[in-house]
Amino acid sequence: MKINIKYFGQIAEVTNRDSEIIEVSAKTISELTDWIYLKFPDLKNKDFQVAQNQELVSIETKITGNEIALLPPFSGG
Repeated sequence: MKINIKYFGQIAEVTNRDSEIIEVSAKTISELTDWIYLKFPDLKNKDFQVAQNQELVSIETKITGNEIALLPPFSGG
């Protein structure tokens, strides 16, 4: 399955890229984040939320879309 992963803010700083298209066999967001942690170990020290097709999802969510975004915490004002 090809997935377009988008990285924002401090997550993009760690990955040194804004996005990438990857081919993975991950079935859930958890499996995908495990794969991402192998590629970018420093992300284990960062808090982030995951959105699938522009909707926030939990770690147990099955991957059904082709766009995943890793979002750092936002502060309100």
